[in-house]
Amino acid sequence: MLTEFGSSVDSPRIISSTGYYDSWSTPWQQQLKEAVRSVPELLRLVNLSEHPIAARADLEPHFPIRVPLSYIRRMTPGDPNDPLLLQVLPQRIERQPNAGFSDDPLQEKQHNPVPGLVHKYPGRALLITTQACAVHCRYCFRQHFPYADNRLTSRQWQPALDYLRQRPDIHEIILSGGDPLSLDNKALAELIGALEQIPHLTTLRFHTRTPIVLPARIDPGLLDLLDRTRLNSVMVLHANHARELNSELHPALTALRIRGTLLLNQTVLLKGINDQVDTLVALSHALFNQGVLPYYLHVLDPVAGAAHFDTADENARRLWQQLQAQLPGYLVPRLVREVPGDYHKRWINGA
Repeated sequence: MLTEFGSSVDSPRIISSTGYYDSWSTPWQQQLKEAVRSVPELLRLVNLSEHPIAARADLEPHFPIRVPLSYIRRMTPGDPNDPLLLQVLPQRIERQPNAGFSDDPLQEKQHNPVPGLVHKYPGRALLITTQACAVHCRYCFRQHFPYADNRLTSRQWQPALDYLRQRPDIHEIILSGGDPLSLDNKALAELIGALEQIPHLTTLRFHTRTPIVLPARIDPGLLDLLDRTRLNSVMVLHANHARELNSELHPALTALRIRGTLLLNQTVLLKGINDQVDTLVALSHALFNQGVLPYYLHVLDPVAGAAHFDTADENARRLWQQLQAQLPGYLVPRLVREVPGDYHKRWINGA
């Protein structure tokens, strides 16, 4: 596979053996299948095979690489500091142990009462719908999660559904993973249909990065599902940089909003990626232009392998205060940390 890059971020074209295609003329399942799974291939596609960064890359990472071509097209060829590239490129520094960074930074195993379900907070519970993601982010806090013990087929959902039925205090169900939009529409329809039969559930929340890296996933079948459900639908997207929000994404998000889905965004504060106030201000404006409200700005969860992305809390607070000074309140995300044992995310705004 070869690449041709145009004059702007939105214009690069990927050439496959079948010729040119764009992300809307190719089904999302095929795009997912064609995602890059090789570090040398990724470096070649962004013209960095001969750059010193190639020597720092981990060719056999413990957490495998996976990057859709749609996302790679938004990277700047020849730029080793590209903020999108650095989020997905495995580096040997990930292998260095760091005090305070662990395989289970949020201690989710302690809140995993039945396979596939995490229940930490009052009023809501989280379903691990799949281990699959459209993209493997190098800072993922669940990269070491025991998915083998929580992998569910439709016939294995029953214990989680029974748990929810027996807890009338739970009103909101969060579909997570992996990424819930890695499931096809048939599987999602079956799961949502089962959840709709639990009378005290009122809200269905997706936590997903897939629309950001693979906009074509917002297809007519998914939109129909969201149109028909009795549950209030919320989609929390995960964008970390304004350049992730290209024109390709806009029609997909517009279609979601038209169907009444509330669109929010959570960002992870990442050293060398978005830890500058101008970058975060641009992200908030770009989100609003796409019809999405900034929701959370997370400090990094201390997961093993991601310490090089960590930003000190005092720097995070300083950045947040600068955001507050430059943005209207509705575009200022809450600065938060997730602390094991807390019944909610802890605000660390410092103001």
